[in-house]
Amino acid sequence: MNMQLKHWADGILKNTVNAAGGAPGVVAMATDRSGNIYEGAAGVRELGKDQPMTLDSVMAIFSTTKAMTGVAVMQLVEEGKLSLDDPAKRYVPEIADIQVLDGFDAAGQPKTRAPKRDITLRDLMLHTAGFSYEFFSHDDLRLRTARNIPTVVSCTFDSIRTVLLHEPGERWTYGVNIDWLGKVVEQQRGKRLGEVMQERIFQPLGMVDIGFEMSEAMRQRRATIHDRAKDGKLTPLPDLVLPQPAPMDMGGHGLYATVGEYMKFIRMILNDGAGEHGRVLRPETVEAMSRNGLPAGMASGGWTTSIPSLSNDGEFTPTVRKTWAYTFQVNEEQTPSGRPAGSLMWAGLANLFYWIDRKNGIGGYWGSQILPLQDASSYAGFVEFETAVYRSLQP
Repeated sequence: MNMQLKHWADGILKNTVNAAGGAPGVVAMATDRSGNIYEGAAGVRELGKDQPMTLDSVMAIFSTTKAMTGVAVMQLVEEGKLSLDDPAKRYVPEIADIQVLDGFDAAGQPKTRAPKRDITLRDLMLHTAGFSYEFFSHDDLRLRTARNIPTVVSCTFDSIRTVLLHEPGERWTYGVNIDWLGKVVEQQRGKRLGEVMQERIFQPLGMVDIGFEMSEAMRQRRATIHDRAKDGKLTPLPDLVLPQPAPMDMGGHGLYATVGEYMKFIRMILNDGAGEHGRVLRPETVEAMSRNGLPAGMASGGWTTSIPSLSNDGEFTPTVRKTWAYTFQVNEEQTPSGRPAGSLMWAGLANLFYWIDRKNGIGGYWGSQILPLQDASSYAGFVEFETAVYRSLQP
């Protein structure tokens, strides 16, 4: 282990949990192609209790689930079972019923029309179909309320049968796309998404502490999600757990895992698809997954909140141009933290962040359990942690 990195990163974790208004607990790890080069944990699993946050603490990893669903889709592409240009309705007919929102009438009822073309699997992979999330769109939230559509946290199929905010392919809008792709995988494999991932991703990578449903051992190590009020005060929400078992394995946000298990997935991408116990993807597939897939001139950016308790307004590295791959954000220029152009990253709602730098063979994951997204303490800690990793690599 790089002692300089250990010194810097331990200090960052300590400061993140000990500063006034800091995160209750954090786990952070960095890896090269062969193994972890840093592992650290600080703070507690739940404020007001004395259980320390540990390297094997289990977290709801929210949207960092998405990349794994992307891999399950690309495995089907490799096998020739799917093409990304296929209409999604071929595999999930219900998606053909989804309409484009055309405003609201005087009574507050949504007005909708049929889209001009079918949604393709590529639209779903790239978040260009037109779907959103209720916490990133006032219109999506208003439609859900008017039509009594459940929240995505209910982990039900009904929760993703919503509306398109624009025509497919028109622009990048982050939403429930990857949940639809999870249904495509299930249709093709004839199994629940969790079973498919278990056989085709988790086992070859030696991942144990991960799943849509927590094992008893995982449950005992679960870190509690906390809510940060506007005044900065943190409140533990011990009962906030995704449905166990879930009615639907949500490919967009449903997994629980330890940070250590996720590192194995990051290493697989760094190693061009090779895992500890077998190959997960071909090298050319990883290469294809790591490139911008958006049309020329289209970018992926930030978001505005429609439910401030779940997310702040935000954007990652706002000064840097960003695009989208299958299914990662790509920074098209070097970030201030030192991550080179063409690297991959994404995040999970409860302030979990990762990056994958295939050029240098380096990746990292910062795990915390705080709402709303882009928490001032936890996100700042992630940026400092990533910066420390790149500083430590300099001769």
